[in-house]
Amino acid sequence: MRISIGVSNPSFPDGPVHGLTRIATQADDSAIDTLWLPDHLVQVDPTAPPGDVAHLEAYTALGWLAARTDRIRLGAMVSPAPFREPAVLVAAVTTLAVLSAGRAWLGLGAGHHAGEATDLGLPFPAVASRMDRTEDALRLARRIWAGDERPFRGRTIDMERPRLSPLPAVPPPILVGGAGEKRTLKLVARYADACNVFDLPDDGRTVRHKLDVLAGHCAAVGRSPREIQVTLSSRLGPDETADELVARARQAAGWGIDHLILVTSAPWTTANVSVVARACDRIADVRVRPWWAGLASEDSEG
Repeated sequence: MRISIGVSNPSFPDGPVHGLTRIATQADDSAIDTLWLPDHLVQVDPTAPPGDVAHLEAYTALGWLAARTDRIRLGAMVSPAPFREPAVLVAAVTTLAVLSAGRAWLGLGAGHHAGEATDLGLPFPAVASRMDRTEDALRLARRIWAGDERPFRGRTIDMERPRLSPLPAVPPPILVGGAGEKRTLKLVARYADACNVFDLPDDGRTVRHKLDVLAGHCAAVGRSPREIQVTLSSRLGPDETADELVARARQAAGWGIDHLILVTSAPWTTANVSVVARACDRIADVRVRPWWAGLASEDSEG
């Protein structure tokens, strides 16, 4: 099993550049898997202080952090597909993968924050159109990273020769954010390497239901659910200990979770990154219960 951290609240006392760099380098020296940044142009975390909080653009900041770390993986949780042309987004992730020697993720979703789009003049069409854009971006990423330069015909874009250079030695893994049962989880089954579900206070009932739906979509497209990593977004408590986090990780593994992604209600500190790091040292061998229907008696490595 793995644990990552997401920096959703960048109101560090020493500013976002120093704060992010400090947290990233500390995490890089531990077994924490990935550092995730939100892909927004303004602060939208409801736990951040009121007013305009200093906030860095995601891919520029991830490139900065790639140069200052050696091991930790890096990604956006998640990029709204309507905000960038798909080729521009794929180019940003491709460049991050090349600069970081293969440590980049592509995190992608349909977007949800209409207020940000209105304030900054960003495209934010109806949900069906945003989902079409998401699927086009997913298909395009797969095509470009496979070196397939044939004309691309999508629902929202057409390209005569999709290509980028240089390409990463190994395509970045793709995480699709959101758990909509009709389209989002269907996109996960068809295109993604990972999904992201939310930690609700219902003893895992919603998570298990969403994974049952995902298993059905995998069966429909003929894909093995073993190929999809399940991540769970959760919040680290302000006084949570490493022992308590390990207990939560073990419980989540029983639901079928491979990977915890933790955020905080205040900026990350050296102390709470240390809590996560200590927990990581103790959960590497936690076995994850298979979540797909019909195979509940089998075990798999987390």
